[in-house]
Amino acid sequence: MLTRRAFTLAASAVLVTGCSGRPPGAGVAARRQDPALLPQPNPGWDAWVASFKGRAAAQGIRQDVIDGAFRGAGFLPGVVERDRNQTEFKRSFEDYIAIVAPERKVAEGRAAFARNRATLTAIEGRYGVPAEIVAAIWGVESNFGQRRGDIGTVSALSTLAYDGRRGAFFEAQLIAALKILQAGDVTPDRMVGSWAGAMGHTQFIPTSYLQSAVDFTGDGRRDIWGEDPTDALASAAAYLAGAGWQRGASWAVEDPNGNLTPDAGGPSFRTGPNFRVIKRYNNSDSYALGVGHLADRIAGGGPLRQPFGPDRYGLTIDQRQDLQRRLTAAGFDTDGSDGVIGPKSRTAIAAYQRSRGLPATGDPSAALLASLG
Repeated sequence: MLTRRAFTLAASAVLVTGCSGRPPGAGVAARRQDPALLPQPNPGWDAWVASFKGRAAAQGIRQDVIDGAFRGAGFLPGVVERDRNQTEFKRSFEDYIAIVAPERKVAEGRAAFARNRATLTAIEGRYGVPAEIVAAIWGVESNFGQRRGDIGTVSALSTLAYDGRRGAFFEAQLIAALKILQAGDVTPDRMVGSWAGAMGHTQFIPTSYLQSAVDFTGDGRRDIWGEDPTDALASAAAYLAGAGWQRGASWAVEDPNGNLTPDAGGPSFRTGPNFRVIKRYNNSDSYALGVGHLADRIAGGGPLRQPFGPDRYGLTIDQRQDLQRRLTAAGFDTDGSDGVIGPKSRTAIAAYQRSRGLPATGDPSAALLASLG
């Protein structure tokens, strides 16, 4: 079985945008205004597409489907920029949890679960995957449907395939996207998603869609893109079931003597067999722990019991949140106070440091917090 996505950095980038403190949907509005994410003339892309159309036809894609898919599609320079400028870094588990399972998102998740309780229960009954796990994947992947992406999938995948850095992978995804269109599950104008080609409420790449998407509503289409999340939620459950989900088995439990401690001095977990299944959705310990913890919170559980220690700068999350609030109040906007010292917080810190005649390191510290009064 293919893993659901072979580009976890793209997923990480989506998650980072979720901690900005902006209202849901703000990123989508900004993206629509970004000219780099609108089709631009590119003779090289045109030539590549002309060649690709023959290869697609040879794989059984009808000519009318090919022509319809590329009508209005084009080269997206912003997609290439994002693919080439992904930064290799590892967030702490504490930061990851602050991003994917803050109290605000727990409350949203419980509300979304309540609205869709009957559907989620029916999905659990068919596939054996707990309703709260499916809801948590929905929350992590698209903020419960609020951040599904609005970039044309054919444009994004053809741009990445033409660019060539992972050309074979993205061409395979593009062929899969055309097969989805040929099956009639969606029209080209509705086939939208992230810049890297992940689509819908649960952010399936096209090959994973072909492998696992289901028509749970029975309307003849496997619709993961529309306002109704039913097919997408069922498809996520079908994927996990196919990856080996064990009914009644645990994903993990917090345990001071557990076998997994993501951060030194932080919470430890005793993982169960379904922990590895969640990792088939995204091959990351932090991802699987984040999904499982958010699921537990949606189901009524409390925060992690074991505290996180100070970070490498000697600050606790409460102190980092206080620092962000004080910087913003002083006119150096950190765009939220989640305690995650990301690029915007570092820019604000550096600006404050320059205003005080200090070296603009962008690093937080206890002294910096004290200087803000």
